[in-house]
Amino acid sequence: MTSSTTTPGRRERLIGRGWIQAAALITIFGFFVLVLMGFRTYMDSPPIPERTISQSGQTVYTGDDVMAGQDVFLKNGLMQYGSIFGHGAYLGPDFTADYLHRSAEMVNRAYGGADSGAATRRTIDDHRTNTYDEDTGTLTVSDAQAAAFTELTEHYADFFASPEGKTGLRPGAITDPTEIRQLTSYFAWSAWVATAERPGENYSYTNNWPPEPLVGNTPTADTIVWSVISLVALLGGTGALFAAFGRWNWLGWHGRDQQELRFRDPQTVGLTPSQRATAWFFFAMTALFLVQTFVGAASEHYRADLNSFFGIPLDKWLPYNVMRTWHVQLALLWISTSFLAAGIFLVPMITRRREPKGQALLAYLLLGALVIVVVGSLVGELAGMRGAFGDLWSVFGMQGFEYLDLGKLWQVLLTVGMVFWVVILWRGMRGRLAGESHANLPWLFFFAALALPVVYATGLLTDNDDVFTVTDFWRFMVVHLWVEDFLELFTTVMVAYIFVLLGVVREKIALRVVFLDIVLYSAGGVIGTAHHWYFNGSPASVMALGAFFSAFEVIPLTFLTVEAWTFIRLGARQESKSPTPFPHRWAVLFLVAVGFWNFLGAGIFGFLINLPIVSYYEMGTGLTANHGHAAMMGVYGMLAVGFAIFALRYLVPKDKWSDKAASISFWSLNIGLAWMVFVTLLPIGILQLHRAVDVGYYDARSLAYVSSDTNTVLEWLRLPGDVVFIAGGVGPLLWLAFLGIRHRGRHALTKAPLQTGPTAGTAGALVPEPAGESEMTLFTEIIEPPETTHRGS
Repeated sequence: MTSSTTTPGRRERLIGRGWIQAAALITIFGFFVLVLMGFRTYMDSPPIPERTISQSGQTVYTGDDVMAGQDVFLKNGLMQYGSIFGHGAYLGPDFTADYLHRSAEMVNRAYGGADSGAATRRTIDDHRTNTYDEDTGTLTVSDAQAAAFTELTEHYADFFASPEGKTGLRPGAITDPTEIRQLTSYFAWSAWVATAERPGENYSYTNNWPPEPLVGNTPTADTIVWSVISLVALLGGTGALFAAFGRWNWLGWHGRDQQELRFRDPQTVGLTPSQRATAWFFFAMTALFLVQTFVGAASEHYRADLNSFFGIPLDKWLPYNVMRTWHVQLALLWISTSFLAAGIFLVPMITRRREPKGQALLAYLLLGALVIVVVGSLVGELAGMRGAFGDLWSVFGMQGFEYLDLGKLWQVLLTVGMVFWVVILWRGMRGRLAGESHANLPWLFFFAALALPVVYATGLLTDNDDVFTVTDFWRFMVVHLWVEDFLELFTTVMVAYIFVLLGVVREKIALRVVFLDIVLYSAGGVIGTAHHWYFNGSPASVMALGAFFSAFEVIPLTFLTVEAWTFIRLGARQESKSPTPFPHRWAVLFLVAVGFWNFLGAGIFGFLINLPIVSYYEMGTGLTANHGHAAMMGVYGMLAVGFAIFALRYLVPKDKWSDKAASISFWSLNIGLAWMVFVTLLPIGILQLHRAVDVGYYDARSLAYVSSDTNTVLEWLRLPGDVVFIAGGVGPLLWLAFLGIRHRGRHALTKAPLQTGPTAGTAGALVPEPAGESEMTLFTEIIEPPETTHRGS
């Protein structure tokens, strides 16, 4: 049964109890395992020795040096230049692998060189033997390793303090000798973590990552075995799911098969003040999108030419780490702006009631707060990298964690802003929610919105004073759990609700899609977060769970992509039967694009790098960037634009609206993204992976390889796609958004009244309108008379 006893005055539950129980149990299980992995991360993270001494008794570095070095690494934005433990940006080297390889070569030379078998064995023993004394907090390294530390301190001083630049960092980026020594200490500690065997095991704290034959770092048994098991899980899970749905047809897809739909002209749909206020959100969204593409193009240019930006020494003012920080942050900000606006815009359509007084004012206040956060965080990141704010660099400047670069103050304000947004939604919906079962679509819309600030707030637990393994755990609560799971859930609810509002799908069917999404993503997505922690110092059990359950993340993407075509075909059938034009062709096509890129970018490209044995050689290379661009822009970017096109269709008058501009934007964004992926990112990623396996990970991540002739040619080949993406994709969208703020739906104030009773031109047809329903209905049903089914008689 799908009905139940409800509180008097509430609409009964539209979905079976089994769906709710399954979603609740699987979600609880997923978060239980996630908490368990967090506990193991805290308990088994690699130690930071209080002091590290040589065999001769000389102090090499201290624990305070390591933590201070982590601060130098973060406040200078080096995680947006290179990486540590494989996590970060893709231009500079991975400093864990870089230090390890250089140190191993120096130690080997000190013992006799590469031609000496004894030197090779001693080098491996020096690095793999764990000499950390937990009781005294002391780590003892060989004299050769201590000498290598001194030599490498000089190397990094030359690298970071170089007055010429030409590395992607600003000239003289770090010149303080104390900071250079602390930074080298941080790199040295990470290299020790990567090679010293975990107590009681025959592999290092990082599961033998990075691959480095000089110190005996090779793939572990766990890395290989769990790669095979995850492949089996993917094939078995996909087959089982399709077999189950083929047999029982749980979703029960069907449209309004007995009715035709008359889609209302957007000009006749009344808009509330808060809906008209969203025009400014969409304009701000598009402006941020445009800026993001420019800084993205600039950061990409560094990979094609380190020397200058078409003759301009850009690295003096806006080095690569600044450009990439802004590129990543703006991606989150412009997409979030669209989601916030779409939520506000849909609420009156969901409730079909007058909105509370002051909703528009609150919307404008939210927009103003968003502008403050955007400008403040971007300026703070630039100033923070140049040494501003003193000891408060992580508060007002930048925290330095990839995807959480913005200062803690701006992170708190952004969280508060999302809570304020939820309050706006609650004010608009509370009357409707009071009359609904908690399992129905209005409540799910609200719960999905509420989850966004709650999950994002977990990122506030990242702390530069914690060991990297612990901070990485909390960072990926935002990078993965917030972006890939809860934003995906909110996406599903929003898209399903739009199709319900348009009359394409009944609410009961949309509910099944939402609950299916909850079940499938809770099974794979929550625990699958661990695929980011394979080699960051977490125990091997975390890698096992991450590998197995991340395979299940691909299953809902595969299944829902297939189902999306059924979903779209339902809409096409209704559009073909409707006696009025369908006004949202291009918004729906953007949703179709979301399904395509979800399967390709998040599914195929994501699973390609999620296998532990692939990630072992691939992490932090071009294939990671390939997955990131195809998934982030292809899914959330296309969705954000689709939401904007949907809303702007009501905000812009019919005689000013341009389907041509929408079509140019659609094709340009998709062609530009496809060009970016298939012409540059994918081939570069494959070549870099081959280089890592064939020559070595250290070499594949070096500046010399990244700026090699082959890579340079491939980077320049990206230029035509970028031009199409920016000029043809963002340009027309910016024009439509400008029309939105110019007119802001004022034409709807003189809307035509809804028709009731017999419809002109449709003999005997009826257009039922529930009593009291407002003018915000987006369609009417037309019931065909019996005689129309016997025309051949």
